[in-house]
Amino acid sequence: MARIAGIDLPKNKKVEYALMYIYGIGHTTSKKILKDTGIDPEKRVYELSEDEISTLNKEILNNYLVEGELRKKVQLEIKELMDLGCYRGLRHRRGLPVRGQKTKTNARTRKGKKKTVGAKAK
Repeated sequence: MARIAGIDLPKNKKVEYALMYIYGIGHTTSKKILKDTGIDPEKRVYELSEDEISTLNKEILNNYLVEGELRKKVQLEIKELMDLGCYRGLRHRRGLPVRGQKTKTNARTRKGKKKTVGAKAK
């Protein structure tokens, strides 16, 4: 099993898709990395040599922001929005959808489990 950027890649998948298991690498980035390193995207992960794995690892760690560093950067940017007090920051702070979705129905992922509010019996 190949370990790149601290992630164990699934050995039976093609390299092109296995790289997408790394946080911060999507399909387009994966193809670009393979083109830059000269590795065949059709190869399976278990077919990679140690040399190819180290080449991929160097390429990713030197030229891309992935995993922990990227997560930290995203969290800092969200914190900055909240500190500024801008609209998006307020939505993050209140745990509501940030990108303009409606909240009368739906939005359960952001709002959490329903809390029923109603009139109490006398």
